[in-house]
Amino acid sequence: MKRLCGNTWGRAAGLDFGLKSKGSLMSIRPRPGFTLIETIAAITILAVAIPPMLWAVQEAQIQRVNPMLASKARWLATEKLEDIIADRHSDSGSRGYDYLDVSNYAAQNKGDITGYEQFSRTVTIDPETDALFVPTVDGGYKTVTVSVGWDNATGNAMSLAISTVLTEYTP
Repeated sequence: MKRLCGNTWGRAAGLDFGLKSKGSLMSIRPRPGFTLIETIAAITILAVAIPPMLWAVQEAQIQRVNPMLASKARWLATEKLEDIIADRHSDSGSRGYDYLDVSNYAAQNKGDITGYEQFSRTVTIDPETDALFVPTVDGGYKTVTVSVGWDNATGNAMSLAISTVLTEYTP
C-alpha cells in the first residue's frame, strides 16, 4: 500500500503545489507563468503606449474628413460656375451676357443647398475695370467668382473661391 505522508499524499489527491521533496528539505520548482514584477511592467508599458496610439487614430479620422469636405466644396463651386457659364452661352432670349448679374444668383446659406447642408455658397460678378478694358464692337468682360464656405472636422471655418472671366464677345 502507498504511504500517504508528506508530499506524496498531495500528489495522490491530484494536488501539485510546486513543491519537490529532497530528503527533508522542500524546494520550489519553477512554474510557467508571469511574476508580479512582469505583470506590473506590462501594465505600465501599456498605460504609457495606448493613449498616444488612440490619439493618433482619432487625429487620423479627423484628417481623413477634411479633404473630403474640401473636395465637396470644390465640386459645389465648380457646379455653380458651370451654371453661370451655361447662362452666359444660353441661346434663350432671357439669358446671355447681360443676364450675368449678382441679383440673378442669390447667396445660399448653410442648409439651403440640398444634400450639402453644411455648406454655403455666394456669387460675385465684377464688371470690367477701366484700366483693363479696351472697348470694341463686341467688347466687355466680367469676372465671376463663386465662394463656398464650410466648417471643417475640428470646427474651423474654411472657404474656397473659384473664378473665371466671361466675355461679351460672340464669334
